[in-house]
Amino acid sequence: MKTKARQSVHVVTMGCSKNLVDSENIVTQLKANQIEAEHAESDANADVVIVNTCGFIEAAKQESVDTILHFADQKTHGNISKLYVTGCLSHRYKDELTAEIPEVDAFFGTLDLPALLSRFNVDYRHELIGERTTMTPPHYAYMKISEGCNRTCAFCAIPLMRGKHVSRSIEDLVQEARTLVARGVKEILLIAQELTYYGLDIYRERALARLLEELAQVEGLEWIRLHYAYPSKFPREVFEVMARHENICNYIDMPLQHGDNDVLERMRRQITVEETRDLIQYARQVVPDIAVRTTMLVGFPGETEQEFANLCSFVREMKFERLGVFEYSHEDGTLAHELQDDVTDDVKARRAGDLMEIQREISLEHNEQRIGSTTRVLVDRKEGNFYYARTERDSPEVDNEVIIDATRNYVRIGDFVDVRIDDVTEYDLYATVIK
Repeated sequence: MKTKARQSVHVVTMGCSKNLVDSENIVTQLKANQIEAEHAESDANADVVIVNTCGFIEAAKQESVDTILHFADQKTHGNISKLYVTGCLSHRYKDELTAEIPEVDAFFGTLDLPALLSRFNVDYRHELIGERTTMTPPHYAYMKISEGCNRTCAFCAIPLMRGKHVSRSIEDLVQEARTLVARGVKEILLIAQELTYYGLDIYRERALARLLEELAQVEGLEWIRLHYAYPSKFPREVFEVMARHENICNYIDMPLQHGDNDVLERMRRQITVEETRDLIQYARQVVPDIAVRTTMLVGFPGETEQEFANLCSFVREMKFERLGVFEYSHEDGTLAHELQDDVTDDVKARRAGDLMEIQREISLEHNEQRIGSTTRVLVDRKEGNFYYARTERDSPEVDNEVIIDATRNYVRIGDFVDVRIDDVTEYDLYATVIK
């Protein structure tokens, strides 16, 4: 068994940006208690490993299990001394995982951070709320405005793992934003299981627009980006606030899931295609240059070829600026699990591919309209002879990138620069810096 003068901890994160924020909080709490802790991408060279798992869909669950098994093997061979598992998968399947992977020293749920910290003989420090050791590049950070979800979407297991919706106060969020900006953050990405429910529990009204008004006043915060907004009963004043403030990105991530009314009803999405169309049209009227990112779910139980065709027609009609596709995963405990998973994996894959091919053409059309235009971009990184940047219409990792030739242009990582779009592909733009 290896020994070290000081115990070290590596946190390995699976899944979404919400999990990343949770891992950032774990590392922050450990460091504040004089424990050497850092984030690890996949492997680790530490005394203790904490795996923060994802349990959203079958593929994500399997990736989390494989990661746990990898570190369980590392522990068996004496390469690490302790292995802890937390996050969504651990919350949902704690008993099963405890029985099947005895090498893990303890499993924790999504709300068990104080219990996890007790394993290191330290207490949870409430005064650290809002102060995180971020794992993103220093110029942007995610900020979770609430936890949990009160929605009853038939396919979704998130409420089983994250509990009921709990909003954070506007005051706490503004203070966290100021703290992040003081550390060099220029872009904050607001995340939650469901943004538009924000405030109903503590203010008795949908308060996302109020929150945005306050965040827009934070000096030095240049971009505010909205992720994971539910379309039903969407607070439309959000778009009016977006139009008023230059530092609120003309961008909304709004998972719509389908474009057929019968499927939406079976999904229990509480909205129709007609209502969705009206909402998107309103957003584009109030914020003409808005980029709408959405996700669609194919292969939901009972989805017919005609219903899928209606989804394709809806996507062609709406011409979403950004779109991703998930294949339905039959999750136990969800309302949809009572239905027969009657769309085969082959059909799900074909439909996902067909829908993405439609979106590929739409994305190329959108990008070609940008050729010759000038725009402001945020430079994320340099790889080889190229810088990679983003417009306000693009979120990290999931959207288009602006590629700048580093042999002809010099910029600094984390800076905003003005560029001219010279050429495009379906998902990338090539640009020259304007001196």
